[in-house]
Amino acid sequence: MTVDLPQIEEHLAYSGAMNLSNKSFGRFALYITSELGIKMPPSKITMVQCRLIQRARQLQLESIDEYAEHFFATSNVEEREHFINAITTNKTDFFREQEHFDYLVKHAIPHLCRGIDPRMSRLNLWSAACSSGQEPYTLAMVLNEYRANQGGPDFAILGTDISTKVLEHARKAVYAEVLLDPIPIELRRKYLLSSKNRSEAMVRVVPALREKVTFHQLNFMDEDYRLKDMFDIAFCRNVLIYFERDTQEAVISKICRYIKPGGYLFVGHSESLAGMDIPAKQVHTAIFRMPSVGGTR
Repeated sequence: MTVDLPQIEEHLAYSGAMNLSNKSFGRFALYITSELGIKMPPSKITMVQCRLIQRARQLQLESIDEYAEHFFATSNVEEREHFINAITTNKTDFFREQEHFDYLVKHAIPHLCRGIDPRMSRLNLWSAACSSGQEPYTLAMVLNEYRANQGGPDFAILGTDISTKVLEHARKAVYAEVLLDPIPIELRRKYLLSSKNRSEAMVRVVPALREKVTFHQLNFMDEDYRLKDMFDIAFCRNVLIYFERDTQEAVISKICRYIKPGGYLFVGHSESLAGMDIPAKQVHTAIFRMPSVGGTR
């Protein structure tokens, strides 16, 4: 085997140039925390470096430090979008934390539907930090099954995220078959269409379910979320862990503004709202409910 030493040396030199300096990391960290709310301790420097290398290369820049100069000098909206897409973490699964969906069917939906005419009503759900769409489409499957089996009302689901890249993925509703294990087999057959090209091993959510879900961009750090609807149920799971405690409380307080009296808030099982000054009261593990009109639940 022939070893091309000059080529190896050039690669190593380029890799070294792509190291993120402490100064540039400090600038990025301050921006990320102030604009996105995400805590960014010094231990995250390698993560930030790895996520920005590709963008620096796309712009044909010699280093991430040069990218930092470019980013902070331009204040370009389009570049900000590229940066956010690169820096945000988007981990999600279908039927993640199954206990929540069990509670939804056994308790939350029946409580919300009590005394209403399902023919004249609609449940509004919000999947905050929806990532690539697995959570809102899981909710759509669950709600559609409840409606078919229990005669529940119609429903609409809003998915929001700060990353335009994952929102584009969510709108397409196309997923690799390897991601489908958490979905019960009968729901896979009912709500997922296999690709005509079987070598691709991809599926797409059926049109009838896609029509129930809409997506748009939202930054939790905005003071006004500018949402036109109030929601019966809001899911904000496994995102608070990226925020400092005061930011967590501020975000949850703003989300609660958009939940109807008696409505439900679901957070991640690893997230605690204990001690926060919020109107919702805990009713189950990582599940909260807003006071009903008159203060009763």
